[in-house]
Amino acid sequence: MTQADFLIELGTEELPPKALKSLQDAFADGLLQRLEAAGLSHGDSHRYGAPRRLALWVKDLQLAQPDEAFERRGPAVKAAFDADGKPTKAAEGFAGSNGVSVDQLERMATDKGEWLVYRGVEPGKATLELLPELVQQTLDALPIPKRMRWGSSRIEFVRPVQWLVMLLGDQVVPAEVYGVESGNESRGHRFHAPEAITLNQPSDYAEALKKAYVLADFNERRERIRRDAEQVASDAGVQVVIDDDLLDEVTSLNEWPVALLGRFEDRFLEVPSEALVSSMQEHQKYFPTQNAQGELAPSFVFIANLESRDPSQVIAGNEKVIRPRLADAAFFWETDRKTPLADRVEKLKAVTFQQQLGTLYGKAERLKATAAEIARRLGDDVNQAERAAWLAKADLVTDMVFEFDDMQGIAGYYYALNDGEDAQVAQAIAEQYRPAGAGDDLPVTRAGMAVALADRLDNLAGLFGIGQPPTGTKDPFALRRAALGVLRILVERELDLDLRDLVTFAADQHADLPERATVVEQVVSYALDRFSAWYNDAGIRADVFQAVRALELSRPLDIDRRVKAVANFSVLDQAEALAAANKRVSNLLSKAGDEVAANVDAGLFSEAPEGQLWNAIQSAEADVSPLLATSDYQGALQRLAGLRDSVDAYFDGVMVMAEDAAVRANRLAVLARLRHLFLQVADISLLQQ
Repeated sequence: MTQADFLIELGTEELPPKALKSLQDAFADGLLQRLEAAGLSHGDSHRYGAPRRLALWVKDLQLAQPDEAFERRGPAVKAAFDADGKPTKAAEGFAGSNGVSVDQLERMATDKGEWLVYRGVEPGKATLELLPELVQQTLDALPIPKRMRWGSSRIEFVRPVQWLVMLLGDQVVPAEVYGVESGNESRGHRFHAPEAITLNQPSDYAEALKKAYVLADFNERRERIRRDAEQVASDAGVQVVIDDDLLDEVTSLNEWPVALLGRFEDRFLEVPSEALVSSMQEHQKYFPTQNAQGELAPSFVFIANLESRDPSQVIAGNEKVIRPRLADAAFFWETDRKTPLADRVEKLKAVTFQQQLGTLYGKAERLKATAAEIARRLGDDVNQAERAAWLAKADLVTDMVFEFDDMQGIAGYYYALNDGEDAQVAQAIAEQYRPAGAGDDLPVTRAGMAVALADRLDNLAGLFGIGQPPTGTKDPFALRRAALGVLRILVERELDLDLRDLVTFAADQHADLPERATVVEQVVSYALDRFSAWYNDAGIRADVFQAVRALELSRPLDIDRRVKAVANFSVLDQAEALAAANKRVSNLLSKAGDEVAANVDAGLFSEAPEGQLWNAIQSAEADVSPLLATSDYQGALQRLAGLRDSVDAYFDGVMVMAEDAAVRANRLAVLARLRHLFLQVADISLLQQ
């Protein structure tokens, strides 16, 4: 037999639920990579991850590394033998180091003479011997930010290790991992089947565990939870709302998931639904439900990790647990509404935003000014933007947000409506944190856009201004996300504002910024650099963005339109030739310096292609001007693509650097006009050819 299935299962105390999936994949990927690096071929593999185990089943694993032929070169023949042809100490030493006699060595001719060589075959190591070290290396490399010790041992892992299964075929692989000896005994469900389970071969694994009430396959367990949750909700006449991240977490908490439905009193539905959902999802890991109209229903689905003989007792217990949480939310809702948001702003004076940047009250004052300026530039309602910005952070000092921090902005929305504030103002308060991340929804109201922009610009200007920009992977104030949020709002909501002007205004609202002299350019450059990843994700080449970036523009919407136009231009047949021509023109003009004539004199033309190109340029200028006036960069580049033949003919038939200084300066002036035409859109000389 040259191959056999391999199974490893590392049994532990309950693994961190939010890390289980990544640990499962890192373990499987890491071990498979090490097997391949060791030259051990194998068939398909299957990974497993459950609360108390990480496992991998590898089919048809080669039982030994392949033998490897090798060649070792020794001393030169002339140094290996004396005048009488007898071996020297050099030859004997080389032969001895390889465990053979001199007459067993071979000779190899090279350009530099003849050498002694030893050729042999290195037998491959047995897989049984290699596996323990490969497994340990894989475990040591797992992405575990904080390891723990247990007992009196100095051993560290993410959780205490309880058992280890390592089978190669029907044979136990002798090994010790984190103080635990390998064997062929796994463990079932902690309550349903606590006895040891003997595994005779790797292929028995999944079914043996199912019989012991453990569904080891993460994806299978995840889909069972989804399916059963939907079924119990449907049976009760409601729809379950399943958040994917929560589904992953619940999957990581259960070995044998059983979906059940609990209920709560209708009176709690008077509380904002977001607070109730937060109570259920964040604190209890329950899935909320909704009725046919999409409104929150007074029930929830939860996942029990066992099959109870009396499910009603389990349901009653969970209902008892959630009730105080919902009661707290109801109490906060009633209490908070007694104090208007406007009256809470004063309390922000006691809350520090950042030590060098002052309090949240100072931030509220800055947001009010910046949001109003943005609204003014957009021609929007300044009063709405001002009011929304002034009240935006007031809910941070409410009991609701203190208890449920994910309610910030949302609580403010409901309290603003309760206070009789304008509906647009209330909505803007809710939208201030959008987008919270990549792919998140953007603000819809104009006031919301102004406040969301003002908040992010204030953070960027303030923190860069005190010398605390993101460094490496450290970004404690989420400035990368803030910068990308600014770009997304400006581009996707088509707000044609100048980022440099906005950052300048935001920076001016801060009383004292040590880096004030450079902060604007720092922030603008940092923010616009976020476009690189944006366009990469969109499948737009880096050189396309750089062609626009080279113009040092600072209106994100305008930049985006240009980039998309250049991306479309770059795939045209004419693009490569015109990019090369622009690069050639750029080099000529940079070397020419002051030699370029101020104006083109057609009377100095002596070659036919000169007049043809000049006429083509003038015609293109007339056609492109109205297109540029309406930011139709795609139309402009399509028109400029028509210059290719005239440009090619010009460079084929005209010596630009003529001996006559006047002719040379005139020809350079023609090329300068050509270059300027393209630079009104982008520097296409930077496009890769």
